[in-house]
Parts: sequence; structure tokens; C-alpha cells
Amino acid sequence: MEERKYEAMLVFSVKDGEEKATALADKFKELIEKNGKIENYDVWGKRKLAYLINDEPEGFYVLINYTAKPDFPVEFERNLKITEGVLRFLNIVEE
Repeated sequence: MEERKYEAMLVFSVKDGEEKATALADKFKELIEKNGKIENYDVWGKRKLAYLINDEPEGFYVLINYTAKPDFPVEFERNLKITEGVLRFLNIVEE
């Protein structure tokens, strides 16, 4: 299977501090590195959300561009869904 390019925007909770959000970001970075190759890892840090998510006004943003086999994003998104502290995520295929 040929690898494809993906872009993932992750938003983590900051209610337990930015250190915990950074640790979560590192966890997902390692997961991607085990299954693909990171092209760009951009930490935007703490920003105000457009609307409250779980009664939280701020989130910790991370943008990751990576390449991986087409079956990896399903597992990646499954891990994001079950991890406490992940407020929102968007993982798309780059054309």
C-alpha cells in the first residue's frame, strides 16, 4: 500500500494544565512516528475556543502533517476518541 499525506488538527483540554496537554500531544506524536513519518509538527499552544466545549473556554492546539499507510488513520482516530483530554480533532487526507 502506498503512503498518503494527512493533516491532523488536535485540540486538547487545558483544565489540568498545559503540561498535561503537552504530554498528550507528545503521546500522539509518538504514535504517528511509529506508524508513519511526521512532515511538520506545529504547536499553536493555548488559544480561546470559538465556543465552549465541555464547559471549557480554551484549548491547546497542535497541527501535525504526516505520511502514513491508508489503514493508520482509522486506528489514530480511534485512539483520539477514547483518550480523555482530547476536546476535538480533525484528521484529513491532503490532496
